[in-house]
Amino acid sequence: MSPHTAIRPELVLDGAGSALLDAVGDAPHAPMTVAVTAPGGYGKSALLHELAGIYRRAGHPVVEGWPAQGPEPDPDAVLLVDDAHLLDPDRLAELRRWLTAGPVRVALAHRPWPRSAALVELTELLSRDRPTLLLPPYTERRTATRLTDLYGQVPDAALVSFVHAQTWGVPRFVERLAAELRPAPVTGDGGEAGYRLPRSAVATFETEITDLPADVRRLLLAVATGLWLPVDLLGALLDQDPDGVDETLAAARATGLLGPDDRLPPIAERAVTTLSPASQRIAVWQRLADLQRARGGPVLPLVRALLTPGVGGECDAATIEAAAEEALAEQPLIAADLFAAAAAAGRPTTGRQAYAAALAGDLDSALRLADRLIGADDPGDRRDGATVAATALAHRGQLGRGAELYRWSDAPSSAAFAAIGAIGTGESDEPSPGSVSPIAGGPPTLLTGAALLTARGVRETLSGPPTAALSTLVQAAALLEPAGRTVLLPDSPAALAALVALHCGELEIGERVLDRAIAANLGGPLMSRRHRLLQAWILMMRGRTAMAAEALRQISGPLEPRDLLFASALEMGIARRDSDLPAVQRAWGQAREALVRHPVDLYSFLPLGEITIAAARLGELNRLDPYLREAYTLLDRLGSPPLWATPLRWNGLHAAIIAELPGTADEHVAALNANVGHSRYSAVMAAAAESWVEVLRGTVDPARVEVAARGLHDAGLGWDGARLAGQAAIRTADRRAMTALLDCARMLQGRPTGAKGSASTAGASTAGVADAITAPTESRLSDREQEVADLVLAGLTYKQIGDRLFISAKTVEHHVARMRQRLNCANRSELLNRLRMLAADRAGNGSVTPPWPKRQVS
Repeated sequence: MSPHTAIRPELVLDGAGSALLDAVGDAPHAPMTVAVTAPGGYGKSALLHELAGIYRRAGHPVVEGWPAQGPEPDPDAVLLVDDAHLLDPDRLAELRRWLTAGPVRVALAHRPWPRSAALVELTELLSRDRPTLLLPPYTERRTATRLTDLYGQVPDAALVSFVHAQTWGVPRFVERLAAELRPAPVTGDGGEAGYRLPRSAVATFETEITDLPADVRRLLLAVATGLWLPVDLLGALLDQDPDGVDETLAAARATGLLGPDDRLPPIAERAVTTLSPASQRIAVWQRLADLQRARGGPVLPLVRALLTPGVGGECDAATIEAAAEEALAEQPLIAADLFAAAAAAGRPTTGRQAYAAALAGDLDSALRLADRLIGADDPGDRRDGATVAATALAHRGQLGRGAELYRWSDAPSSAAFAAIGAIGTGESDEPSPGSVSPIAGGPPTLLTGAALLTARGVRETLSGPPTAALSTLVQAAALLEPAGRTVLLPDSPAALAALVALHCGELEIGERVLDRAIAANLGGPLMSRRHRLLQAWILMMRGRTAMAAEALRQISGPLEPRDLLFASALEMGIARRDSDLPAVQRAWGQAREALVRHPVDLYSFLPLGEITIAAARLGELNRLDPYLREAYTLLDRLGSPPLWATPLRWNGLHAAIIAELPGTADEHVAALNANVGHSRYSAVMAAAAESWVEVLRGTVDPARVEVAARGLHDAGLGWDGARLAGQAAIRTADRRAMTALLDCARMLQGRPTGAKGSASTAGASTAGVADAITAPTESRLSDREQEVADLVLAGLTYKQIGDRLFISAKTVEHHVARMRQRLNCANRSELLNRLRMLAADRAGNGSVTPPWPKRQVS
């Protein structure tokens, strides 16, 4: 900047503006003509004031404005004319004559509209020597500079970001907002990083909004809705032809309120909305809503604005209904409220209100409304009510009652959904869903097709290869994706496909179908939690317990009984795999509640099996006898389909092992062996089960164990495979076999093989090594720590342990402190509980010593 100039604090210019002031400061006596143009509030007047100061300091007389009688030409005078767009043609003509009288110094500032022919001619004359100076809004950096000037200190980045985002850098708006903000974050809601838009800053626009021409204000009110406004729509709203619309748009832009992209900066949008006369605001929005509905355009922003408390506008019931339908895909709760408003205004939308409430996951409201509809006189209302109630009940575990309501509703897709529910409760005598058609005259929608495919896929799980059922269900999920956000489902084909994938070891397919369902928001918020819970379940089955726990934490809000059952079982399953007995104990109460609230059905076998193992660990297995009996009875009614029976039997086997029930374990092994021919997964599970019981009876065939463990790993059950190999290593007397099995366990968990001390260290605890391999990282103890732990559990004092291990008591104390830290235990009692659980894991998920008795041969 030239030393001749002293920029006023409120003037923050870009390169072109600074160059002009530099040139004038360096040569104030030289001729100078310039036209400055920008919308209102962009700093034109401030620039002219700065030029006046420079010229006065140089000794030049300054004439500001254009008087009624133009001044006589003066070679030394400087003429500064602001708001030239307001001058009439005669005065502009006089100014032009003054300019052509000889070398002069003239700066002319004007808005881009109105732009008369005389003003165009004058600006062209001024731009012959110097291009017209266009004043842009501030960049964020210039906003920061201006705020520094105002506050006398460098503002924090959050304040700069907030001010710039609210004002879009319009200098006048920056000044107004900065004057009403403190340069430190405030508490409360709204705004970025703790800042909010003060009402006092909005109030500074009152005179400006009041003085706007009526057409311009109506246009700005329309823009404030955020809708896309084509010229024909604006023409109908403003009663103007296209040329008139263009002129009104130009006038709005010239005010500085409307940005060059024909949008309003947030502070201006708030001002236009709140400071315009209420009668005009409501009239514009109502008229725009009517026009939008007539042309099939979006009306949701308008209807929400009109129904906002305090606005006081009325809205046509049909328009409210259209807005509700519009909101259904993305905001079903809002849609439910709008359907309620439409119903209050006389529209028959109670059924749609119940539908939207159910889609949003508000099942209490949905059931309340549906129950009222079921008793209505209108057949359509009864059908809608029954469909919503059936869906809600399915999510609450009442599949049987839901199937009855679906049959009673006689709605499209009802037969298919009824069949899915019937199979889930063990009713295998339903007619084949593939032969069931929609009701007469019912449209063959995506939902109808997907529902029929889903029912067919579920029926295929009862017999035949699991790949056929999985393929059918994946196809159903893909078919439904385009319309998935607004379909109300008792269960989604993606969730059922994931369940089948989990039951047959196709975890990768399960992951992919769930990923696609979540991306498509299949089934809306009602199904979202179920999809995410199944994602977490797959992570847990793969042994990725930390990721599964994080996925579970991300699922918030109250859970319906079915989701609560899966979430409780997930929590217990993760804790069990992490050898976290206190966490298993904490989750037990919620798991029991979930079991009580959710009747046993085919689709809840996975959580039932996981809770069964945890119950055995806690000594509570007898509490689950009624649920397990019901599950096996359900399987019997369906002909004991191997796909559904295999995981339940596998979990039952491990519960029997922990509960020291060899006879029960043998029953589960026999049941698993009976399904060997069904699929590769069934064969893998049967082989692994045989290996487990053989190992627990003291018979370790290293080759057979390794094949079984690798089979589990290949089926996605890496944690289970590593556990089997590790427990076999503990029980073999062959040191070479032990080393090979430990290496296998490490490999199955993705850990380096041949770790130090796996079998070669004489003082090493083999059980400790096996546990270190198969336990989660945070639960692993070193060989020495495991030796100390075993002796602590045996009741020895630190001195006795030191004497036994030839170390000092102080070193023993150090090892115990390290174990508490590593196992995240708050006190000695919690440490002992955790060590006991680790010891039980090392003993083969709770097996007894000496080995189990051999099987009785009949």
